[in-house]
Amino acid sequence: MGILQYFIGPIIVFLIMHPIFSTLYKNVEKKDKGFVLSYYRLTHRGKLIRSLWVMLFLFLIFPLHYWGEDLTRNELPMYATNFLLVFVIDILYNYTKWKKHENINFL
Repeated sequence: MGILQYFIGPIIVFLIMHPIFSTLYKNVEKKDKGFVLSYYRLTHRGKLIRSLWVMLFLFLIFPLHYWGEDLTRNELPMYATNFLLVFVIDILYNYTKWKKHENINFL
């Protein structure tokens, strides 16, 4: 089973909680600057900035996690690639949504 068990639980929690929080914060005013604890109260620009900060901390924490976990040579690249892929997709998505929303506001 190995590393797969670390992905199944969070994915199930995400699939349950994301629709709940999306509907709760749908009509709430989004905040662009400053600290907001809830990711769902941020604009797409704020989500992009938060994703970039999280990616920075991920690169700082990943070597510590590598030395602390007992990962095989096959699991380590898969683990790193999955995290990087998720963050790159998130950053690209938030960037395109931010630019699209920005163009709508200026028209």
